[in-house]
Amino acid sequence: MDSLRSTPVSGALLVLADGAVFEGEAIGARASVTGGEVVFNTVLTGYQEVLTDPSYAGQIITFTYPHIGNYGVTSVDDEAARPFCRGVIVRELARRPSSWRAEGDLDHLLRSHGVSGIAGVDTRRLTRHIRDAGAMPGAFGTADEATLLAAARAEAGTDGVDLVAEVSTREPYTVGSGERRVVAYDLGVKSMMLRRLGDLATIEVVPASTPAADVLAREPDGVLVSNGPGDPAEVGYVTEAIRGLLGEVPLFGICMGHQLLATALGGSTYKLPFGHHGGNHPVRNLATGQVEITSQNHSFAVAEGSVASADVTHVNLNDGVVEGIRSRDALAFSVQYHPEAGPGPHDARYLFAEFEELMRRAS
Repeated sequence: MDSLRSTPVSGALLVLADGAVFEGEAIGARASVTGGEVVFNTVLTGYQEVLTDPSYAGQIITFTYPHIGNYGVTSVDDEAARPFCRGVIVRELARRPSSWRAEGDLDHLLRSHGVSGIAGVDTRRLTRHIRDAGAMPGAFGTADEATLLAAARAEAGTDGVDLVAEVSTREPYTVGSGERRVVAYDLGVKSMMLRRLGDLATIEVVPASTPAADVLAREPDGVLVSNGPGDPAEVGYVTEAIRGLLGEVPLFGICMGHQLLATALGGSTYKLPFGHHGGNHPVRNLATGQVEITSQNHSFAVAEGSVASADVTHVNLNDGVVEGIRSRDALAFSVQYHPEAGPGPHDARYLFAEFEELMRRAS
């Protein structure tokens, strides 16, 4: 590591907890220090959906694609009312958006929500570093290197932290207009997920802390357990609710919902070295043999062989991670990836129809 140095006001540094240093310049909401767990995402488009995905709470997002912000931003593409990520790292921020849909530029979006960023970073070098060393805490900003290094090492990361409580809705609300009635646990649910399901059902979105008895009192045709941030082992209250719902109502889990269904069925989870964050992950459907290109955003995974009462339905072809399970004893299934595809390919959209079929069988 180079000797400690001060950062010019117009510039910024990114410092990882292991001492690695990357130079850049401040973008978004200016801050002397911004800390969080540094991860990378490999999407080529969909940067706004990524930034507003609540599953990134506690994390700093590195975009591997070198040009970010090219087509600006529009409120239609927001996945939540505001970004929950700690910050953003890019190689080059587009100076001028070019799209008929654009309502503004990315830098303005970041500033309006108080999200700090750093541009001009060698993101190829940073991605390779994270790939080899694993996701780790970091800090960036206009402060000097020593201050940023101390901040990075003081960061808790996402292990052992309940981040769901930070992003979940405080009060129930209703969306969609379909014939079925679905209760959706909001662990950090994305707007596109509700839109896809809203074609099939009228959805009552409830806080993550809602007990199973309160859900069953609503007499739903099915229950969705959504995506969410952080360590699934720290949201045992949701796992307990799922146990109370199994066998009572059809259940569909997505992303963290997948991890929590597996846990409720007796399984266990672990943290991946650098997670799956991107829109191009190949997953094999074991029932059909077909390969689906999927959108993913998770740092934890279900331990292979840990769910004795469920069949594995999907596996990741990159590293063998369990990507889907189906309970043998209850009308319940889940996938680790994002079938709503916001952003990403639409190969897995059929899973919403499978959920509807499950509800039809139970009615």
